[in-house]
Amino acid sequence: MASIDERALIRKICLRIVPFAMVLYFVNFVDRVNVGFAALDMNKSLHFSPAVFGWGAGIFFIGYFIFEVPSNVFMEKIGARVWLSRIMVTWGIVATLMALVTNVPTFYGARFLLGIAEAGFFPGVVFYLSTWFPNRYRGQMMAFFLLATPLSSIIGGPVSGAILAHGSFFGLAPWQALFVLEGVPAIALGVLSMFVLSDRPSSARWLNDAERDWLANELAHEHHSHLSGLWEALRDSRVLLLALVEVGLTIGMYGITLWLPQILKSYGISSMQVGMLSAVPYLVTIVGMLAWGLVSDRVGRRPLQVAASCILSALGLWLAIATPSLGIAVAGLSLCSLGMMTARPPFWALPSTFLVGTGAAAGIALVNAIGNLGGFVGPYAIGALTESTGTFHAGLLAIAGALVVTAVLALYVGNMLAGRAGRPIGVISGEVDVTSEPAGATAASR
Repeated sequence: MASIDERALIRKICLRIVPFAMVLYFVNFVDRVNVGFAALDMNKSLHFSPAVFGWGAGIFFIGYFIFEVPSNVFMEKIGARVWLSRIMVTWGIVATLMALVTNVPTFYGARFLLGIAEAGFFPGVVFYLSTWFPNRYRGQMMAFFLLATPLSSIIGGPVSGAILAHGSFFGLAPWQALFVLEGVPAIALGVLSMFVLSDRPSSARWLNDAERDWLANELAHEHHSHLSGLWEALRDSRVLLLALVEVGLTIGMYGITLWLPQILKSYGISSMQVGMLSAVPYLVTIVGMLAWGLVSDRVGRRPLQVAASCILSALGLWLAIATPSLGIAVAGLSLCSLGMMTARPPFWALPSTFLVGTGAAAGIALVNAIGNLGGFVGPYAIGALTESTGTFHAGLLAIAGALVVTAVLALYVGNMLAGRAGRPIGVISGEVDVTSEPAGATAASR
């Protein structure tokens, strides 16, 4: 086999795939959570209570749950290029049609349909990245990809605030204009992805034969002991336990993300100020995610990192609750955001350490599908507790408690994975066979 500069090849693949995937997820996340900004105007116009909004924000994840696994299995069979394009076009259409919501039933229905339309996108991209990068690079690549989440909030927050502050145009209320202006880009990107994406390394014309052979050999070496069967993966206890960890992570992430604009608004500031301040937690998060991605690949112990991130988030929420100061509350919410997002790169590098092929497509989708039920629980819990107590404190305290439980569960999962990898189970190190080699190791060095 011809000599390959491994780092140069990984850099080449990264630059070709990851930035475009980031753009797709950027738009995806904006369309998923912009209802939190629309609520600043929509809830008043349509007379939605906090409980109604919480239910509508969360029902998205019910539709998402139902269609998640079938969507990812279809993608593995049909190919990422066509299937991801289909997802983006349909979610863009439904996101735009959110502007037609007129009452509670149409709000619930539109959010449910948006979940169906989006089902399979995130786990599809996670699976897609696992087919292009050896395991020792996946934590860093996932960190780069997931930077789209804080970036979408940094840019999307002020943009959404500006749209709401601008007033109506073309006969649309500000919240309706928000859905239209932020939904259309997904349709355009869906069409563009047909020309940008390659289904797999073997079909990538921008790789030469030696590069394709090297990558195929690396991935085959990693996958020899992985689960590849559909049902084998779906009933594996490791998949189910990872799904429970994802439930906790998602309760925290969407509970805070979808309510952040209204939490900030409760301090008596304008919609424009809400848009600007909502970007602060995500600016802090970006720096942390880049550093954490490198730590994840170089040090290992990914479940331990997930647990530490959950504790950091819980502490941030406690700080936000413990003070009436807007500045300190923003600092606490920044720590919460940092913890939530730094948990995700090491977490999503774990499933592909024991899953491959159809098993990986189905297993990753099941973890995300079950986990995203937390996206229903988190927003609804905050809404219900806020309505019953008249303050956000009880809801935020409940989220903090869920994150502490998730941290303990992550340590248990790490113990289990270490045991299945042939290491002693008695030490909760969470060290699994995901980073036994430092980044940059070559096949020849093994």
